[in-house]
Amino acid sequence: MKILAAADIHGDTKLAQALAEKAAKEKVEFVVLCGDLVASDSSTQGIIGPFVKKNKKVILIPGNHETIATADFLAELYGVKNLHGYSLLLGEKKEIGLFGCGLANIGQFALQESEIYDILKKGYSYIKKSKTKIMVTHVHPSGTLMEKLSSFVTGSSGVKKAVEQLKPNILLCSHVHEAEGIEEKIGNTLVINVGRKGKIIEV
Repeated sequence: MKILAAADIHGDTKLAQALAEKAAKEKVEFVVLCGDLVASDSSTQGIIGPFVKKNKKVILIPGNHETIATADFLAELYGVKNLHGYSLLLGEKKEIGLFGCGLANIGQFALQESEIYDILKKGYSYIKKSKTKIMVTHVHPSGTLMEKLSSFVTGSSGVKKAVEQLKPNILLCSHVHEAEGIEEKIGNTLVINVGRKGKIIEV
């Protein structure tokens, strides 16, 4: 299965269109959007529509620039899935499990680190028997190279704890623009900062 994962669109409709075209060209089965889809919880038009027009199934979470309500609105309007606090099984045999937590540990809509961990743990409980487990967050884990590339955006200890204890195969995140495209490992978990240009993941 091919997945296009991207984030930090920030209301850029031209970028959304380019990503949708990339999804079509690469013949991905799912698009995963890891938050910061709009600019300051506004300008929702033209962000999800381009993917839907290309007949792509979309999974999203809110970042620190939109509320859960905005993510829910987009999900309901376009018939896509808001993964924040939920899980999803993909594949013919439901062998791929996704679970997620949006928002971040900073900003107006900040979550406590304990909340981030608890949300991820709950979602994981429904997909823990999956062969491949994919965790989706907006914020990156603390103590990583990604964190060191920003002087003001701190990583999440809640996400780090979830990686260490739940041991997903892959973590898709974003948040630090300077870390776009970086891949690193925490234990056996591959952590990918998907960035604005997007990453193709094959599972």
